[in-house]
Amino acid sequence: MLYATNNYDNEDFIMEKIIWNESFSVGVLELDKQHKKLLKMLNKIIEAKNISVDSEAISDVLTEMTKYAEYHFKTEERYMIKYNYPNYAIHENEHKEFLRQTANFCIDVTEHKESTPTEILSYLEAWLINHILKSDMKYKSFVNKKGLK
Repeated sequence: MLYATNNYDNEDFIMEKIIWNESFSVGVLELDKQHKKLLKMLNKIIEAKNISVDSEAISDVLTEMTKYAEYHFKTEERYMIKYNYPNYAIHENEHKEFLRQTANFCIDVTEHKESTPTEILSYLEAWLINHILKSDMKYKSFVNKKGLK
């Protein structure tokens, strides 16, 4: 499967696991490994049973993913700066927006907002897939031409 699908069955939110394939590859081994790890974290939430706003799984994975995303963003941005990527500012702003949104989700979890798990899954699925398949693909040929593999 290229990406997850959202299904609604009896008002329960069901999402399928995201399976990595080469269409996600940006051609840079280090960044591909990091993207795989981010997808693995999302899949951990997807595969959790009976996840609720009060479950440790949701807060643990959200915290872990936020910290790892920060690390990943710094790696990407370091390469963009090193190779003078022309769309660096746009890409950096997308990273900042992700961090702002995940911080908001952390607040929602703390406040026990019931819809938070579904909102987190929907947002993370859409953001990770769209960011990797659209935004990250914009730098793929640029950094590959610079010799980054």
